Amino acid sequence: MKERRGRAGLQAAHAEPVLRSRRGTVLGCYWLFLYVLLKMTPKHEKQEFVTVLVRDPRIQKEDSWHSYINYEIFIHTNSMCFTRKTSCVRRRFREFVWLRQRLQSNAVLIQLPELPSKTPFFNMNNPQHVDHRRQGLQEFLEKILQNALLLSDSRLHLFLQTQLSPEDIEACVSGQTKYSVADAILKFASLHRRFPIEDGERKKGKIDADSDSESSSSGLGHSSDDSISHGCKASPASEES
Repeated sequence: MKERRGRAGLQAAHAEPVLRSRRGTVLGCYWLFLYVLLKMTPKHEKQEFVTVLVRDPRIQKEDSWHSYINYEIFIHTNSMCFTRKTSCVRRRFREFVWLRQRLQSNAVLIQLPELPSKTPFFNMNNPQHVDHRRQGLQEFLEKILQNALLLSDSRLHLFLQTQLSPEDIEACVSGQTKYSVADAILKFASLHRRFPIEDGERKKGKIDADSDSESSSSGLGHSSDDSISHGCKASPASEES
């Protein structure tokens, strides 16, 4: 009996260093894995963001009897989805209506956010009415820009980063123009320079003189409201109502 106990104790004494050795090996591999993982992970990984502001409502004369309001759309982003990282254009309410209809027709399984309701009692001389609509338009774009599928639609980018009319946007997207979507965006930025030249523009370079004449004949850089002032200010806070 004593002999058996002695053997068991001897075996346990030999097994303990082996277990410790195995535990040490496992822990060593674990810490080595963590070290390699941390080395492979970027220390300052950039998180993508898209900031959109709808601001600076202005009354525009359509003709001697009719007027409308357009709004400045300011975009600032680091997202790879966008050709320009900073831009601003002006759009009117009915162009937002067109955009929503086109996005919905191309993404039938997605329930798009609603636009602010168009009421016959809307008074463009009433600051509360105008600001309520402005806020509704901004909330609409904020929700749209959170959806990856909608972000893949070229119409959205031409709407946000050029002054092309809906008709010219459709022509560009369907390949009926001599300029591409990226060309249209970069050309608009170069014609209405308000922000520093970006890296993407330096790499791509300016569109040559031939494409300039071709684009102008196809409507590049022109909206359905050519009388609109395209002036944009770089500071988003100063224009917010």
